[in-house]
Amino acid sequence: MNHASPVDDRPHDIATVRGETLLMREFTHRVVNDWSSAISAVSLAARHSDDPQVKSALGVVIERLYRHAQFFRALQMPQSGAAVDAAEHLERLCLAVSESKLDSMNIRLVLAADPVAMSADRCWRLGLIVMELVTNAARHAFQGREDGTIRVDLLRARECTECRVTDNGSAPKRIRPGNGLTIVEDLAVSLGGTIKHRFGRHGSAAILRFAA
Repeated sequence: MNHASPVDDRPHDIATVRGETLLMREFTHRVVNDWSSAISAVSLAARHSDDPQVKSALGVVIERLYRHAQFFRALQMPQSGAAVDAAEHLERLCLAVSESKLDSMNIRLVLAADPVAMSADRCWRLGLIVMELVTNAARHAFQGREDGTIRVDLLRARECTECRVTDNGSAPKRIRPGNGLTIVEDLAVSLGGTIKHRFGRHGSAAILRFAA
């Protein structure tokens, strides 16, 4: 009986990864196009309306749609594997999520990031982790409060890179893991890293560590 060696599996694995990457890139591209189409439709309706109040209301809708479209553009998968600065990537993402979601919730997002050179694909995965953690904190940590602060820290050390997402909200000590946290843990593994969570009455923290 012939047994396939690990070498025999590599072409199939590479093809699978390439296929998944192409699918994800195409999916995010189409999502952005759908947002752009929605903006165009609302803009056309605003131009055809003779009612100033309707024009004003539609203008607010257009602005919100535009900010959400910018957020999805910032989340798009990179086109190449060239090295990028993770600090700059997170800065764009944090600005996009603040303008599209957090500002209207009176939640302040603070970023402090050391320059960290990463491949574009790994940086994209890091960005997905951070955005899921930020979104999760905004959704659950500030219920009943009018404001709050979420902080993102990216720290470069000799042996590893550490990324922390903390908030000054409150959460029960035990949280049932949902799909979002499961995705975050899988992404952390894909970076060759680990992630730990702490929840409490005075805030929560997620600490991701991965090889530099």
